[in-house]
Parts: sequence; C-alpha cells; structure tokens
Amino acid sequence: MLFLDEAPEFSGQALDALRQPLESGHVVIARSAGVVRFPARFLMVLAANPCPCGRLSQRDTLCECPPATIRRYQARLSGPLLDRVDLRVEVEPVTRAELTVRGARGESTRAVADRVRAARERSATRLTGTPWRTNSEVPGRELRSHWQAVPGAMEEAERGLERGVLSARGLDRVLRVAWTVADLSGHDRPDAGDVALALQLRTGVPRGVPMMIGASA
Repeated sequence: MLFLDEAPEFSGQALDALRQPLESGHVVIARSAGVVRFPARFLMVLAANPCPCGRLSQRDTLCECPPATIRRYQARLSGPLLDRVDLRVEVEPVTRAELTVRGARGESTRAVADRVRAARERSATRLTGTPWRTNSEVPGRELRSHWQAVPGAMEEAERGLERGVLSARGLDRVLRVAWTVADLSGHDRPDAGDVALALQLRTGVPRGVPMMIGASA
C-alpha cells in the first residue's frame, strides 16, 4: 500500500509519475545504458483536505480560503491522476458528541475479512485458466470482451461516457469495481445495483443523482 497523506502538498511531477505504474503495474526506468522494467503493483490511497485551511466541508466552521485558492489547491491532483482513482470517499469530521455516543457497532474486522476472502475466491475461480486472479489485474479490453455485466446494467455508466463525465478508462474501471461489488454480494454477474454502487464510489455522487452534478472526469 502507498499512502500519501496531504496529497496536494506533493509536487505535481511526483504525483503524475504514479500514473504509469497505476495503469500498467510496472515502473520503467530509461537510462543511456538501457531500459529497466520493475514490477510495481500497489494499492494507492490519497488523503487530502478540501482546501488549504481544511474547513471547507465542515458543518460548524467557516472556510477562510478564497475561491481561487481552493481551485488551485484542488487542481494539484490532476485529472489524469484522478482518472486512475477508483474509489472516492468524503470523510466528515467527527464531533465530540458523536464520539461519546455508544451506538450499535458495525461489522467486525473478522466478518469483513471473511467476506473479502470469499469474494477473492469467487474472482479467482472465475479467472481460472487466465494469468489473473483478482479483478484489479484484468485489463479493460478483456473485461469488456469476456466478463460483461448483465444486459442493460452498464447503461447509466455508458451515458456518462457519452456526456464526457466518464472517460473510456473510467468506464472500464467502473465495470471492474462492479465485478468486485458483485463478488462481495455473491452475484454471478454485476447487475444494475452493483454498477450503480461502483459509479457512486467512483464519482462520489449519491445514487439517483445525475452524475453530471458532481463527477470529475
């Protein structure tokens, strides 16, 4: 795992250098003596504030950043880099009152681990006879050719491609995440609900809201 905290504070050159290994799973170093190719498949996690002061999305505090400053700050994460990010989650600050509430607990880590293990077994079984074992490894062209969603399930995502909300790469990545959602849910193939969740996770737009409102191409 590669975790970049305060991601916009990294140089643009360093961030954009991640695009190739994220796409191909390899790092290529070219020197006068030749070209060397190293394996570099990893899980990347980017953490970032919404603005330099960090208060843009907070409920009870006022952001002091001018709009132009916010735009420049957010633009440090380039479109091509974000196009290679499959899941986007906005995390709201936790209040003191919420910390003191002792509500029902969520799933235990053991239960989550069991579900993930079962999902990986499903994908490995499906990919038997191929060079791949997990959905993340399967190239987009192979996904489209051999592992399609149920008929009609990708219609909303395809409309996003037509509108320019999704790129061709983004469409493939939605299908790939939809397969993982289907594996976690025990479905034989991704259905419309699996694809809708994959779209929501990619764009950060709630289900039922048109993607053009808040999606980043």
